[in-house]
Amino acid sequence: MQFVDEVDIHVQSGHGGSGSLSFRREKFVPRGGPDGGNGGLGGSVYAVADPHRNTLVHFQFNPEYKAQRGGNGAGSLRSGRAGKDLEIPVPVGTLIHKKDPESGELEQVADLTTVGQRVLLAKGGRGGLGNAHFATSTNRAPRKVQPGEDGEEFDLHLTLKLLADVGLVGFPNAGKSTLISVVSAAKPKIADYPFTTLTPNLGVVALSGDRSFVVADVPGLIEGAHEGHGLGDQFLRHIERTKVLVHIVDVSGASGRDPVEDFEIIRRELELYNPELIAKPQLVAANKIDALDDPKRVTALEKRAKKLKLKFFQISAVTQEGVKALIEAAWPIIAKARETEAREIELALEEEEDDAPLPADYNPALMPPLRDSKKTSKKRR
Repeated sequence: MQFVDEVDIHVQSGHGGSGSLSFRREKFVPRGGPDGGNGGLGGSVYAVADPHRNTLVHFQFNPEYKAQRGGNGAGSLRSGRAGKDLEIPVPVGTLIHKKDPESGELEQVADLTTVGQRVLLAKGGRGGLGNAHFATSTNRAPRKVQPGEDGEEFDLHLTLKLLADVGLVGFPNAGKSTLISVVSAAKPKIADYPFTTLTPNLGVVALSGDRSFVVADVPGLIEGAHEGHGLGDQFLRHIERTKVLVHIVDVSGASGRDPVEDFEIIRRELELYNPELIAKPQLVAANKIDALDDPKRVTALEKRAKKLKLKFFQISAVTQEGVKALIEAAWPIIAKARETEAREIELALEEEEDDAPLPADYNPALMPPLRDSKKTSKKRR
């Protein structure tokens, strides 16, 4: 399947139905009066985070989304049916922005980060009132009705940021794809030429004790990536949500580059793209030690990592030497970040409950007194 992580779509909610102009006409019922019903509510458009979607490619072929309009009112006080809501499935991790049709400026509408999360994109139009609504003691035969309100219409820009716990970064052919194929069931393309990986790959790493996390392998970076060189910053957004970054550095000498210089270039590109990336927890893995011809490369890289107070590992993705120690080192960082996220969500929910508006008929003087639940339970016994 083609990997697409940016698309433009157009959404439109349903128009409301029109109110009915009708008068009751029955045998033996003189001056029956107005009985025009109200129009139905137009359908709304929602985006829903779907775990079965992992790319935005389907939006390229279907960029237009329109909800059903509401039905018109009818005589005998019959209201029009409400239009059906339209739900648009999007991958988990999708950012939705409203696009200004004139200036092209983007305004964030939603960030769908959890499975099943549902957000309103366009609200359906209100149904118009029928003439029965306008009947009064002085105007018993009103001929006034309302048309239905138009639905909302927006141009939206969708951006996908993959949700992964660990992000693998490094130069092309550093061994990132080989590593993800070893630690997970992912099957990325692996070859001995640069830029083999053209799109991000995701894999689930299973550890003992029902522990697991998601790792992302992004296409290789080169100097000037933040300016668009190589594959540029096209896929760097996919590691913005990660909890830990793992630098995969080729120390075999086959590339002809200096490992320490490669490591510094990647760090600099990450910082230039987004300073928050360089502040994330990081691990350094000297890869391809099975093909090492000069131990000084490893020693120099280890010295630089220790100076930056980063944990250092010697691994071979091909022979799997040192791989287990590397992925186990990532787990405590992931577990701690998950706990922090859970606490933040819990606090946010508590704040929403505290900020919830009181009922319109709330009166403290009429509220029943609070009772001690323990005393109450003892009395019942």
